[in-house]
Amino acid sequence: EKVAMEAAAAASFAGLRSLCVMKQNGVNVASDFLLHLAGSGTRAGMVLVTCDDPGALSSVNEGESRHFARLMEIPLLEPADFQEAKEMTRWAFTLSEEIRSIVMVRSVTRMSHASGNVILGALPPAVRKAEFLCDGAVSDPERGPMISAPVIEKHRLQQEKIRKAAAIFEKSPFNAYSGPERPELLIITSSACRLYSLEAVSLLEAEDRVGILKLGTTWPLPPALLKRVLSTTEKILIVEEVLPFLEEQVKILAAEQVREIGVKTFYGKNDGALPMAGELNPALVMAAVGRILGIDPPVLSSAYREKLRAFAGLAPRREQTFCPGCPHRASFWSIREALQRDGRGGFVCGDIGCYAMASLFPAAGFYTAKTLHAMGSGTGLASGFGKLGSFGMDQPIIAVCGDSTFYHAAIPALINAVHQNANIIFIALDNNGTAMTGFQSHPGIDVNAMGDASPMVDIAALCGAIGAKVVVGDPFALQETRETLNRLMEGQQGVKVLILKQSCALSPEKKGTKRYLMQVDDTLCRGDACGCNRLCTRIFRCPGLLWNREKKKAQIDEVICAGCGVCAGICPAEAIRCEEAAKS
Repeated sequence: EKVAMEAAAAASFAGLRSLCVMKQNGVNVASDFLLHLAGSGTRAGMVLVTCDDPGALSSVNEGESRHFARLMEIPLLEPADFQEAKEMTRWAFTLSEEIRSIVMVRSVTRMSHASGNVILGALPPAVRKAEFLCDGAVSDPERGPMISAPVIEKHRLQQEKIRKAAAIFEKSPFNAYSGPERPELLIITSSACRLYSLEAVSLLEAEDRVGILKLGTTWPLPPALLKRVLSTTEKILIVEEVLPFLEEQVKILAAEQVREIGVKTFYGKNDGALPMAGELNPALVMAAVGRILGIDPPVLSSAYREKLRAFAGLAPRREQTFCPGCPHRASFWSIREALQRDGRGGFVCGDIGCYAMASLFPAAGFYTAKTLHAMGSGTGLASGFGKLGSFGMDQPIIAVCGDSTFYHAAIPALINAVHQNANIIFIALDNNGTAMTGFQSHPGIDVNAMGDASPMVDIAALCGAIGAKVVVGDPFALQETRETLNRLMEGQQGVKVLILKQSCALSPEKKGTKRYLMQVDDTLCRGDACGCNRLCTRIFRCPGLLWNREKKKAQIDEVICAGCGVCAGICPAEAIRCEEAAKS
């Protein structure tokens, strides 16, 4: 994300508009450069679109990127619906060029995962030519060098820009009030929380008692607008996700203007009216509004509750797991076996990707991974653990990392491990794609983000070049992989790299094709009498393996089975057979 931000900034410096997109964790990574970019300023419009993840629906934290806008002193916009997301992003470029600063547009998961109708407009003609003008004085925004020095002067200039943005926000159409002129309760909200607030007020039938101020420009806040609206009521509820970002800023503004608007009573995160963690929903907002106004929330009828129970019974149990044919299941099976055979209490440092499930779910990695933090942190943590031998640690230490995460964040940590002679095994789970998020390109693939042919960066060659010992294997070869791991655990001190190469089961080259046709020999399957207590369906748990309750035998689901053949290698009775599938 830092590199993407730098590349986008280069376009802005050269007179071309640029957009950089990432989730909340990416803003953490890019923040080093962003703090300098806020000081140097921009030229052509530059917009950062970030999506936060309240509830951590697809993240390992629910970090708040809004605080970065205040830290970096750049404008922050938050769309509340689909049309506004489009209009606000377009306007963000205009604002960026007016104040010569990057502008942040913040979405949330529920907004970005939803869909709705959007009215488009005409595209402007592309008439700009890229040219970086840099022959002027430091103080010349048009032709001077793009640097954040002299720091004090540039910092003052950035603060002037943010004051200008606040004045512009006073008239922004993205801030809107709806409700009575003097509401009993004022809700101040932003983003998807506006929809929750509207629904909650409607369900309580309190439209004549509650006003809603939707803020689309959430940093800096427009002080005159807020003063005007705050003066109409005594009670204010702030509805936002996740932390009390708006709440704290509104309270500061209200305190500064207390002589004009009087003392107000605030409700929100800090007083417990709304939870401080997790995403919100209409029910939570309705409960908060109901408590403040003394309104009992509507009660679901017994017939409706019975329907809910009936529908819940129809939904199949779906545990989080790897896909049928996923090479990661085979990799973690071999890692698990190797660590058990070694017997010294070894463990895996996990990382971010599909394989992150190895730390959380029995059907996806068998609880093998014992740490899980940021992208690349598995390797960094392992490099630290790998230096603790002098303090008596003799546990084998394994770091796992997917190919995409390797290129993104693991290389510096691996170089550090080699340089410090950390005693670790680094396993690159190379499935030839960024599988978790849609198979976008990465440096190990021969096409770039635009679909053009591009040079590949080979993981094995890179690891060898930094001085690591490299072994390449196939995760589907279970016994060979396990033996290789045990050999590396017993080998000499230092960094050992094992690259397990097998394409993702969902990749275009594999999807819809089967290498093997799998079947269970009922005469050999021991069922519940299996000494391993149904190792195939209870422990290995590939979705392509079923338990036939009538026969009390394992069974292959021919629709789901990917035909990888791995399960044939785990059955102690050798009851699972595979034969080569006919090639079309």
